[in-house]
Amino acid sequence: MAEVKKVVLAYSGGLDTSVILKWLEETYGCEVVTFTADLGQGEELEPARRKAEAFGIKEIYVDDLREEFARDFVFPMFRANAIYEGEYLLGTSIARPLIAKRQIEIARETGADAVAHGATGKGNDQVRFELGYYGLEPGIKVIAPWREWDLNSRERLLEYAERHGIDIEGKTEDGGSPYSMDANLLHISYEGGVLEDTWTPAEEQMWRWSNSPEQAPDQPQLIDIEFAGGDPVAVDGERLSPAQLLSRLNELGCRHGIGRIDIVENRYVGMKSRGCYETPGGSILLRAHRAIESITLDRDAAHLKDEIMPRYAELIYNGYWFAPEREALQALIDKTQQDVEGVVRLKLYKGNVEVVGRQSPRSLFDASVATFEDDAGAYDQKDAAGFIRLNALRLRLGAKRGG
Repeated sequence: MAEVKKVVLAYSGGLDTSVILKWLEETYGCEVVTFTADLGQGEELEPARRKAEAFGIKEIYVDDLREEFARDFVFPMFRANAIYEGEYLLGTSIARPLIAKRQIEIARETGADAVAHGATGKGNDQVRFELGYYGLEPGIKVIAPWREWDLNSRERLLEYAERHGIDIEGKTEDGGSPYSMDANLLHISYEGGVLEDTWTPAEEQMWRWSNSPEQAPDQPQLIDIEFAGGDPVAVDGERLSPAQLLSRLNELGCRHGIGRIDIVENRYVGMKSRGCYETPGGSILLRAHRAIESITLDRDAAHLKDEIMPRYAELIYNGYWFAPEREALQALIDKTQQDVEGVVRLKLYKGNVEVVGRQSPRSLFDASVATFEDDAGAYDQKDAAGFIRLNALRLRLGAKRGG
């Protein structure tokens, strides 16, 4: 074992990370600093502090990162309309770089020479965390217990916990669910259990946040979302902070059964994995953002954004938030957002988000040009003949050449 004096552990207070805490002390003989992040997962985090205190931990961090998460990570990602493999809104992926960033900050503050996480050796999160660590602190020592220890089953974890007097009656990592779950202000995810059979439908009782579309209100609801600089700033005329706004959209989305998906995705580590996700506010925000862009973005700028979006989404999914290529793409995306302002009106109804109106002081839509009625000379339709002939030239030459 490499010598480690102090390690910052991403700590939830659950069984897995409590075992990791004790294992770190026992295996490395080091001091442990615990870090618990409030990303809007909707659970009380003070028990994690009390549990760390019971372990005798002297330096305990429980940080409210909700505003930073929404402002500096979620909103920049939504400026790109990022979706991985056509469906996944990257709720878990976008949280990992912020956790990694704060862990490194705490390591610097406390003089720690290592960081540790509880991600397994089969998943994407180990990659996301560690790429984040190394991208911010190249010389940091990283400890990934699931790749080092022999506690490779729930039974062995429980035996270790009992042997070392670790409370196993309290919170488990998944809240007692048969699924592996991750929640934050943007989404909640479910993996494992019956979902490992791709033919078996998800159980209704699995979903934690949202009404089913069948149980959603029978009356639609109209809402207005205001944008400035590509980011949402108000809902129904009320200006809200980024975290408050995303929370408001979550409430609306959950009420109307919006944002549930069931997908099989390609993990960066090579395997396919089935996951179910609830992203109520994000699903609303994506539709609204694309709608305001439709009247404020230049055609080719919009098409360029659509071309680079899959690459941008893949970088986030794979853990390259702090990579220079992601930052370069972000700069391009942010440049396109300078005139993305205005209001979008949406209708929410039984799992659906329908755009019913959009307006902007920076709109490129000109009714006098687009009209099917008399445009009073705003557009000379005769110009189209030369435009078509020039664009058809290569096609005509190819047709003359033949097979």
